[in-house]
Amino acid sequence: MTSAPLNPSAAPGRRTVMAAAGAAGLAAALTACGSSDDTSGSTATNNTGAGATNQNSNGTGGSTGTSTAAAGGTALAKTSDIPEGGGTIYKDQAVVVTQPTSGTYKAFSTKCPHAGCAVSSVANGEIVCPCHGSKFAIADGSVKHGPATTGLTAAKITVAGDQISLA
Repeated sequence: MTSAPLNPSAAPGRRTVMAAAGAAGLAAALTACGSSDDTSGSTATNNTGAGATNQNSNGTGGSTGTSTAAAGGTALAKTSDIPEGGGTIYKDQAVVVTQPTSGTYKAFSTKCPHAGCAVSSVANGEIVCPCHGSKFAIADGSVKHGPATTGLTAAKITVAGDQISLA
């Protein structure tokens, strides 16, 4: 008398369940490190060395939209819009413009090299990434506090008179 072999159930094995749980956790962690999907139009954030923030989303007082400057690039701001010892973030152009010392203007990509998040503020002489706390120097974009291990990428700007433009 022979009996038919029992067919194993079609339920997933323990290894499959554990792998799926690990993949779900990884996906959640990577989503937390992603950039926001802000579609609120042109936004400029002015920040002083003391850390005060003045957000502006209507394009006045910080961003001149997409007009073409005399220097041939996209006009960003007037020099008076960039506080000395601070900076202004232009989300639509993905650039932060700083004035480390009077009359010296620098620009950097807003993309943090650690996880790709956009920097969110300029305070106390530092450009700050909100995702993991990296901080970068306003003078050269170098890392002042990790976890980022490389600085922000420099962006090319031109200053003609009182107008700052992307080069």
